[in-house]
Formats: sequence, structure tokens, C-alpha cells
Amino acid sequence: MGRSDLERLSREELIELVLRLQRPDKTSRTSSKPPSTDRKERREQSKPGGAKPGHEGHSRVLSNDPDAVVDHRPDRCACCGSALRGALPAEVVSVSERIDLPAVAPVVTQHRRLAVQCPTCGARVVARVPEEARGTPFGPRLHAVATYLKTFQALSYERLQAALSDLFGLTLSQGGLMNLLRRAQGRFRPGREAAVSALRQAAIVASDETGVRIEGCNAYHWVFHAAEAVVHTASPTRGAVVVREMMEGHRPAVWISDRYTA
Repeated sequence: MGRSDLERLSREELIELVLRLQRPDKTSRTSSKPPSTDRKERREQSKPGGAKPGHEGHSRVLSNDPDAVVDHRPDRCACCGSALRGALPAEVVSVSERIDLPAVAPVVTQHRRLAVQCPTCGARVVARVPEEARGTPFGPRLHAVATYLKTFQALSYERLQAALSDLFGLTLSQGGLMNLLRRAQGRFRPGREAAVSALRQAAIVASDETGVRIEGCNAYHWVFHAAEAVVHTASPTRGAVVVREMMEGHRPAVWISDRYTA
């Protein structure tokens, strides 16, 4: 409707038009319409998925270094039925790839201490305890996989147990997993200390926190962000004590936050 059309309307028609425009759209919240009609209208108004018209398609790039190459040659002529010897020259018509994961199974190495009787004096000599037999029976790769699944993929201990069992056939208790992750923490301590040090020297710092559940209790996940470092920490409180302990007296020139009282 253009300006000329509006000028031809009467006063009552203009009032009715304004009132109609001010009314909210009829939804299940503003009328007796069922909620299913809301979803239908959203589907009708949504953009279709998939590639847009004119989009150039892309296919998977073939590997430059495949683990194996299998040639498939015709053995008989489709026209006359003659045998096609393997010595005949051939050209590559097409290449396709099959990609799969290797079968994964834990590698268990037993370290046995042996005792030998000395032929000279008759003493019984026992081998020293090897380094592999000291401490945890779990190797560094298992520590790395468990740490990745627990932290980056945020699996619970129960789901981490199931993943290690389903993928690798390993049976670990939740207590064993907790001890494993505690041992892995030491590897990250130098990097965390360097990140905290950079944070305490930054001119611009942003921070925020959100509620989380830790071992069945309410807690808070804090994040502090600067140009050179990002530091995550968990705390049972949302108070200013977390900020004071993290920043250790440093006051950046610019602080970005939601201005919560902490």
C-alpha cells in the first residue's frame, strides 16, 4: 500500500489499519491456536537447507599417499569375449577410495622379574624392579585419550568408562579414572602457570562465569580471557574471592564483564 492509497482512506479506516498492525501475530501464546501451528509456520518461513543455487560442488580430495592401491582390470573383452592378458597396457579410468579405522585393541605387556641362582656362590639373585612396573599400569597414550575424552569432549566418568570399554575393550573403575586424570594434571601445570602469568600482566581482561554441577554439587565455571591467554577455573562460589585469587592484585586498564557484584 502506497502513500496515495493511504491518503484515500477514511479516518475510521486509518484507525482500524493502525490497530491491526499493532496486534501481535496469532500464535499459541496469544490465541487458542495449538502449538503445532507455530512449528508449521516456522517451517514454511524457514529457508531451505542444502546447497544454494549456483553453488559449486566439492568432493573429497584423494589421498596423495594411500596405504594400499588395488588395481581392478577387466579379464575379458565385452565385445568378443577374448581374454585380456595382464601384460596388456592399461589406463586409469577412475579412482575411488575406501577409508576405515584400523581395529584397535589394548597392547598388554607383562614385565616379569626373574630370579637366578649364582653358579659360583649359590646366592639367589633377583632382578631389580623395572621402571615400567613402578606406579600405574596405564601408559601415556591411555592417559592422553582419557584426558581428551574427559576434558575436551566433556564425558562424565560413567560415559568415559563406557567409551573405553566399547572402543578399546578396557575395564577401568571410576576411581582408577580419577587417579589417571590426577596424574595427567601435572603435565599441564607449567602451561597453566604461564597462562595465569600472562593474564596478570594483560592490559585488557574479560571474564564471566556460569553455573555447573561438580560431583553432584552446585559450582561455577569461571573463564578469564586476555589477548595472550585464556584461563578456566572452577569454584564453589561466584564471589569476588575468585577474581582476587586469579588476578593477585593486578588491575587491567580495561575489564569486560557483565558487572555482576563480584
